[in-house]
Amino acid sequence: MSTIHRYDVLIIGSGAAGLSLALQLPSAMKVGVVSKSQLAAGSTFWAQGGMAAVLHDRDSVEAHVADTLSAGAGLCHEPAVNFTVKRSRQVVDWLVSQGVNFDLREDRADAEFREFHLTTEGGHSHRRVIHAADQTGRAISEGLATRIAEANNISLLIDQCLVDLIKSGSRVAGAHLLSADGSSVETLHADAVVLATGGASKAYRYTTNPDGASGDGIAAAWRAGCRVANLEFNQFHPTCLFHPDSRSFLITEALRGEGATLHLSNGERFMPGFDQRGELAPRDIVARAIDHEMKRLGAECVYLDISHRPADFVMRHFPQTYERCLELGINITQHRIPVVPAAHYTCGGVLVDQFGATDVPGLYVVGESACTGLHGANRMASNSLLECFVYAQSAAGHIAESLVARQTALSPWDDSRVRNSDEEVVIQHNWQELRRLMWDYVGIVRTSRRLEQAARRISLLESEVAGYYARFQITRPLLELRNLARVASLMVECAAGRTESRGLHFNSDHPQQSSQARDSVLIPPNFNSETALPGTTDQLPPYQS
Repeated sequence: MSTIHRYDVLIIGSGAAGLSLALQLPSAMKVGVVSKSQLAAGSTFWAQGGMAAVLHDRDSVEAHVADTLSAGAGLCHEPAVNFTVKRSRQVVDWLVSQGVNFDLREDRADAEFREFHLTTEGGHSHRRVIHAADQTGRAISEGLATRIAEANNISLLIDQCLVDLIKSGSRVAGAHLLSADGSSVETLHADAVVLATGGASKAYRYTTNPDGASGDGIAAAWRAGCRVANLEFNQFHPTCLFHPDSRSFLITEALRGEGATLHLSNGERFMPGFDQRGELAPRDIVARAIDHEMKRLGAECVYLDISHRPADFVMRHFPQTYERCLELGINITQHRIPVVPAAHYTCGGVLVDQFGATDVPGLYVVGESACTGLHGANRMASNSLLECFVYAQSAAGHIAESLVARQTALSPWDDSRVRNSDEEVVIQHNWQELRRLMWDYVGIVRTSRRLEQAARRISLLESEVAGYYARFQITRPLLELRNLARVASLMVECAAGRTESRGLHFNSDHPQQSSQARDSVLIPPNFNSETALPGTTDQLPPYQS
C-alpha cells in the first residue's frame, strides 16, 4: 500500500521550465519537483546552441518578433510572441543572478565594458543567441540545480515516473508516481500541479532527445481533459551526427551560425539551391533539403564542414562537439562531419494561456509540453529555452496569487487486481513498431495515405497497450509506451486534418500552403467547457492586455 504525501505545488519535470518555476515560487510554499531520472538526464542539460534574447542596441524586440513570426509560417500568435520576446532581457538577468555564466566577448569582458558573446542561428536576422560555449544547457542546469539544493522549501523526488494525474471533481488534486525501484506507486496531493515533462520526440526512430522524451505530460493532460493543439509540427533537427558508434548526438546549429556549410559526398554545396539564406534558413527548410538530397542520391548522410575556420576558434567555441567527434576519429577542424536529420522538438502541445494554465483548474503546463502560440508551424532556433523561462516565471506568479489550500481526501493506488507480467517482450516489440512507423509514415515528408495507415496501426497498438495496462503491474517502459502511443495518435490526427503544407508539416499530396492559417485543436472526450480557458474551443486562448 502506498503512502500519501502532501505539497502545495507539485512540479513534474526537472528541466529548465520545472527548476526555474520552483525557484520563483514563494519560499513559504512546500514544493515537490519530480525528476524521471537524474537531473542531468533531460533535454535541457544537453541543449548546445543557446537562448535567443534581445541584448544589444543593434537588435530590437521588433526584429526578434518579426523573425519569429516569419519562421512560424503564419501560425504564430503575435501576442504570445510579443509577450515572450519582451521578457528576454529580464530572463537573462535572472539567470545571471542564479549563477549561470554565459560567454562574454573576449574584447569586451572587463567590468566596465562587459558584453555577452552572441551568435546567430537559422531564421535570425541578428546575432542574439546567448550561450556558454556549446554547453549552454549544462551551464543552466547546473546553475539552477545548485540553487534548488539551497532551497529549504523544495524537495527533489529523483527517479520517479508519472503514472497519472489525480482529479477531484473538475480540479487537479495531485498525481500518482511510480517509485524509483518500480515496487510501489506513491500518491501525492497538491493544490497545483505543473507539467514540465518535455516533448515527445521519442516517438521517432531517430531523435536527438534523451530517452525520457516520451510525451508523458501531454498524454496525462489529455486524459485529464485538456485540449491539445498543433501536434503535427514535429521539428527535425537538420544535423545529427551520423556514425555507427554514436547514439543521437546533436551537432549544434551554432556551427552553421559561425559559417559551417553543408555538402554532398562529392563536396558540392546544396543549400543555396533551396533557399537564398543557405545554411541559415529555418530548420524545416534545411531538414527537408537534406532529406531530399539523401533520397535523391540514395545517400546515408550529408556533410557539415567548418574546417575553413581557424582551429583555435572551433575548439574554443565548440568544445563539446569537437571532443565528441574526436572520440569517433573525426577532427572537425580538418574533416567534414557526417550528419542526418533527426526528430528534435515538439512544437505543439497542451493548450495553455499566458500563465501556463490549462482547461483543468489547478493544472499548469510549461516548456515543450505546452502550446503557447509562440512557435507556430516552426520553432525558430533557440526560442525554446526563452519560452521555458518566460512561462515558468509567469506561471509561478499566477500560482502564488491564486493558490488556495484544499484538504482533498485522496485514495492510495490500488493494484490488488493485477499481476506481474510474463510478456515484457510484447512491450519491446510495440516500442520498436511505433517508432519505426512514425519515422516511415509521419516523418519529414508525409502523404495522406501514409497518415491513414499510421492511424490504423497506432489504434491497434493503443488497444494492446490498454489491455496490458489493465492486467499487469505497471513498469516505466509500459507507462512511456502508453503515453507515447496516445501522443503519436494525436500527432497523426492533427496531421491528417491539415490538408496543406505549412512550416514543419509537409504533405506531398497537398504541397501548397493554404491562404488561411488555422490551429489544429483537438478536444478530449472529457472536456469541460465550464472550467475551460476563455475563447472558442477550436482556438488558442486570447492573451490579457
